[in-house]
Amino acid sequence: MLIIVLFSSCNVKKNEIVAHRGAWKKNNFPENSIAALRHAIDLKLPGSEFDVWRTADDSLVINHDAHYNKLLIEETDYADLTKFKLSNGEKLPTLYQYISEGKRNNKKTLFVCEIKPSEISKERGKKTAVLAVEIIKKLKANKNTCYISFDYDILKQIRSIDSKASLQYLEGNKSPKEVKADHINGIDYHYSVFKKHPEWIQEAKDNQVILNVWTVNEAADMDWIIANKFNYITTNEPELLIERLKK
Repeated sequence: MLIIVLFSSCNVKKNEIVAHRGAWKKNNFPENSIAALRHAIDLKLPGSEFDVWRTADDSLVINHDAHYNKLLIEETDYADLTKFKLSNGEKLPTLYQYISEGKRNNKKTLFVCEIKPSEISKERGKKTAVLAVEIIKKLKANKNTCYISFDYDILKQIRSIDSKASLQYLEGNKSPKEVKADHINGIDYHYSVFKKHPEWIQEAKDNQVILNVWTVNEAADMDWIIANKFNYITTNEPELLIERLKK
């Protein structure tokens, strides 16, 4: 079953590709668009990452930055945000729409759901996480979703409501042993963190902590990570990474 392959610490694969904000770059799709997600799925990539914010009227939307079309998402209603289309004509997608589309004809691609820390308050960010988990469970996509965040408390909040959720920490300031002690499954750090702390690579493997790395776009960096056998490699250049892995 998919859940065993992706989430069991003992059986996680090596050097699996995660498309950062979807597979957008080669075909000039908008980042975090449904088109970029669809392309990642069509490429049969092991994962596709996306970013979640909560609007002023509690809609969960997919966008990387805190602002969309110069509007602060957290202080703007969804109807006002959707007055402005993405560059390919799509409406700013909600989490519900995004996951619904992502489930269609998808037998391989993991949803890597980044919950953005709130710029208003810690508690708001934690509430956003709870709402995201509720939506993903409602859509029966929880077994095919991994949650990531720069906010450690957001991950701990998810763990408090879901003992089985797959969680990865982004900030890069905790060792594998530390995250494991808090029942967080993995670390997803910038590749420079692992070059500064190469001992964390083996420590993660020894402690069955999932290793993910972002955002790896250059061939030389890809080759170094491939040689070190990370579990996941997050990239804006999935097509290039496919070629590096073939070599």
